[in-house]
Amino acid sequence: MANAISGELQNRLQWSLLSLRVGVFIVMIMWTLDKFVNPGHSARIFESFYGISGSTDIVAYILGALQLLLVLAFLVGIKKRLTYGVIFILHGLSTLSSYNQYIDGFNNLLFFAAWPMWAACFALYLLREQDVKFTVN
Repeated sequence: MANAISGELQNRLQWSLLSLRVGVFIVMIMWTLDKFVNPGHSARIFESFYGISGSTDIVAYILGALQLLLVLAFLVGIKKRLTYGVIFILHGLSTLSSYNQYIDGFNNLLFFAAWPMWAACFALYLLREQDVKFTVN
């Protein structure tokens, strides 16, 4: 009986982690594609949120290509310690760099969606060894 419960719990955990991983991937892939579709938007983001000015389309394309490799590796579970960790850190930097939007929260409600996503990234990092559903390893 205990093994059946344990097996069912493990199965539910694996499906839950897969749903978190796919959900985080969906957001990250859109941010990635934005660098290719609208590189000027990336330049404005870098300047507004990170204080980095002078970004060019080429920089957006290079960062987009690197980010694409990262998010695809994340989606399929390659090098989880590294890819899940980098996703957690990058999303954390993005979340924290938006601090001005939190001050005027009711005019920037969508920015608050970053917090539960960051929590999902943290949960995935902590439970990366249990996240095995549809992964390469």
